[in-house]
Amino acid sequence: MKRYVVGVDVGGTNIKLGVVGPSGEVIVRNSFATKPFASHRNKLIAALSREIEASIITAGLTRRQIAGVGIGLPGLVDFEKGAVRFLPNIPGWTNVPLKSILQKTLKLPVYVDNDVKMITLAESQFGAGRGVKNFVCLTLGTGVGAGLILNGELYRGEGNAAGELGHMPLNEQGPRCNCGGWGCFETYVGNRALFGLASRVMKKPGMTTPMMFALAKKGNKKALFYWKTAAERIGNGLVGIVNLLNPRLIIIGGGVSHNEKFLFKTITATIRRRAMRLQGRAFKIKRAEFKDDAGIIGAYVLVMNAQR
Repeated sequence: MKRYVVGVDVGGTNIKLGVVGPSGEVIVRNSFATKPFASHRNKLIAALSREIEASIITAGLTRRQIAGVGIGLPGLVDFEKGAVRFLPNIPGWTNVPLKSILQKTLKLPVYVDNDVKMITLAESQFGAGRGVKNFVCLTLGTGVGAGLILNGELYRGEGNAAGELGHMPLNEQGPRCNCGGWGCFETYVGNRALFGLASRVMKKPGMTTPMMFALAKKGNKKALFYWKTAAERIGNGLVGIVNLLNPRLIIIGGGVSHNEKFLFKTITATIRRRAMRLQGRAFKIKRAEFKDDAGIIGAYVLVMNAQR
């Protein structure tokens, strides 16, 4: 019986793979860096194929036990056609028929989708969003993305492009964004922006969010100010989403969410101060449950749902 799925989470920094069983458990994990392949699309596809094959072997499974392969990518993906339309943070990926390429190589069903949509599916079925009919799943990292569960279903939009919260413009004359726009939410709270803010606050180049977290835990006043500023930026970007969608829950994942102690209270206060009264009282914020495994587990949900 085909009960297992190979999940792949393609990020701008790392690519994570895992074999997922029927209860959402990850039985094998692997990862490799994106950068060596970032400018060589065909080499990256070949590496994906090799690592998927290797993961099946490492798990001690046969192809007959694999229901399919689910791949999440950080950008615009046409789920129905299995094509990658555009990846803002990985060059050279425009209108790539990834599903058909990998199906020919792997001889297995392949499904491709936006990475945050897959994370949202994982949180909806197995994680923080279980039983919640209306929620937003936000991820903060190299890029900023979101998935929407509305009335209990993943909302894809007309072109499967719904949820690009990171590219919602907040400023008419803000900094240029990799998506081609400017003043986008991502340019204020993506890793590059937050690292830059950290260096300016500390007046020291090369500062990162983990460094600022360590300093904040020690009570460093500049680091505490940094996290308050970052949280206010995130909260300001979410006000419009809360007013528009009236969600019951906002799930926050990605590397920055590990610092919830210095973020969630201020994010909540910022939204409640600026949002319309009813919407601003209706939501709660939770941290994503699955951390690094979220996209891989979401791949299992994606494949199984597609084959029903």
